[in-house]
Amino acid sequence: MYYVYVLLMSNKQFYIGYSSNVKRRIVEHKQGKCNTTKKYLPIKTIFCEIFINKKDALRREKYFKSTKGRTTLRLMLREYLKE
Repeated sequence: MYYVYVLLMSNKQFYIGYSSNVKRRIVEHKQGKCNTTKKYLPIKTIFCEIFINKKDALRREKYFKSTKGRTTLRLMLREYLKE
């Protein structure tokens, strides 16, 4: 299984990632072991999708990192982001 996940960092920005072991990867983020997110702790996992095919997961991650993909994420999560 392959996972695309979205973290909400303390600066209210998204971090979008991909992993085959999402539990381990999110723990690494929360422990400050990832350079990209460690200065924006605490972080929250706000979205995750599961894929069977690695190429599909990587394509989805790339889409979410695009301007249109970030807009889609904000629309999908609009109720949560209102809080």
